[in-house]
Amino acid sequence: MGIAIKASDLYYKYPKDVKNRHRPKFSGKPDPEPFNRDDLYEVIPMLEAVMDALGTTDGRVLHLAEEVMLMEMPRFINTREQVFDCLVETVRERLGLPAPELP
Repeated sequence: MGIAIKASDLYYKYPKDVKNRHRPKFSGKPDPEPFNRDDLYEVIPMLEAVMDALGTTDGRVLHLAEEVMLMEMPRFINTREQVFDCLVETVRERLGLPAPELP
């Protein structure tokens, strides 16, 4: 799908880690790098990947994913792939969407 999220699409405001903005960001699994949920440059690629995995462009789903990430997701979930899996599974469950079939 390739959804593109802008900062203005997000419900919450995020600080920018300008010093690290050029470092590679989440582009898919596996990715054991730490995730900074307080950096706009990390948050946008993560939420784009989550929305793609869910197959939606609905802003309400985006805001739900943000809420889960910031308010509910435990801090011990800290790698990019853990964050991605947690967000996709939690939002899918909240929306009552079926889990994808395994190959």
